[in-house]
Amino acid sequence: MEKIVAIFLAFGVAWVVTPLAEKLAFAWGAVDLPGPRKVHQKVMPRLGGLAIYAAFLAGAPLALYPAYDGQPGFGLLAGATLIVLVGVIDDIWGLTPWLKLLGQALAAVSILPFGIAINFVTNPLNGELISLGWLGIPLTVFWIVAVTNAINLIDGLDGLAGGVSCIAALTVAAVGWTQWKVFGAAGQQEIIWLALLLAAILLAFLRYNFYPARIFLGDSGAMLLGFLLAAVSVLGLTKSVTAVSVFVPLVILGIPLTDTAFAILRRYHRRRPIFQPDRGHLHHLLLTMGFSHRQAVLVVYGISAVLGVSAIAINLISPDYAMILLLLLATAAIIGLNRIESFSRAHQARKPHRAHRSYDSKPTGSR
Repeated sequence: MEKIVAIFLAFGVAWVVTPLAEKLAFAWGAVDLPGPRKVHQKVMPRLGGLAIYAAFLAGAPLALYPAYDGQPGFGLLAGATLIVLVGVIDDIWGLTPWLKLLGQALAAVSILPFGIAINFVTNPLNGELISLGWLGIPLTVFWIVAVTNAINLIDGLDGLAGGVSCIAALTVAAVGWTQWKVFGAAGQQEIIWLALLLAAILLAFLRYNFYPARIFLGDSGAMLLGFLLAAVSVLGLTKSVTAVSVFVPLVILGIPLTDTAFAILRRYHRRRPIFQPDRGHLHHLLLTMGFSHRQAVLVVYGISAVLGVSAIAINLISPDYAMILLLLLATAAIIGLNRIESFSRAHQARKPHRAHRSYDSKPTGSR
């Protein structure tokens, strides 16, 4: 019963506190000013992370109690607090990319003593567990930081990062349910409720963040979502019993991870700094192709939903078929992004004088 209460409590807190965070953002100067390459035409608040954090803080203890003797729950709250502090500071005063990266790494390290770590992976060829030993520490930190930045990078349109994160959270819950009911994996119930809690928070927040938004996630929100999704997926991975479980989080977070990987390769190829913003992200390409703001967001939602269903399927089918599906998904992602980029360039070439305004895509996820 307390799990249901936790979900409704978190939803209610997010619904009520988000307008308060909006007012607080104006009071503290955590705002995003309009510009020649931005969609919004007025000053916008960007402290959405405070509302999400408050809702998570209200619901997580009930959702987790009495699982894991409270240890991972304490770790999640400690790491979430650190990442929100870094994000709020950046939303108000601004931080350099390297300082933000340092803050993300510290938040990732802070969860390790609480048992949130990738200690082993499953060999998809024979189903045996492979102990990572001390390599699990840097791998966990890398995963947390990578997902945190990946969610941050796609935060370029109203409701985009929040909606994609909500779909990812629901997928994590569905995968956890199959692990529990189909394979009898212990400890998945808490993962399910925690993921549902995050999804409920985001549904309430999207009331104010979907186009046309009243408040932006800001770094405080985008980094918090990335951190929580990464940490919860690690918890789910440690309790999984399927041979291909190590690939499931990669598919669930396929959109932000693929977009980030292509951004790094694109900037390296063009000999530009990795942290330098560009307009080559998926949502930018969709806008250039002529999609409206709302349509571009819904298209990305649709792709995320397809990946979510694929992740559930990979979790259920045999390892051989799962590897085939993974190969097909990877091939489709590469071909699809290349096609979209080609269509975008062709559309832009046909209308060379058309000025299309969009959010600046910054490495921090701010607009």
